[in-house]
Amino acid sequence: MKKKTDPRELSPPEIEKKIRDTRAELVGLRLRKQTGQLENPHLIRENRRELARLHTILGEKNRTAATQ
Repeated sequence: MKKKTDPRELSPPEIEKKIRDTRAELVGLRLRKQTGQLENPHLIRENRRELARLHTILGEKNRTAATQ
């Protein structure tokens, strides 16, 4: 089992990469759901929430960088 790192410790480019990866995974999950191959539909919700968290953290980092 892989250990999740705290997104707040990542740099903005790393967060953007994680956003791209999460989006790609979400697209794959949605496709598998439509074809009936997804065994754990809750993964879609978890990925959407993770994506929202990443966007929030990236926005916070951008705002703090802009004010400094």
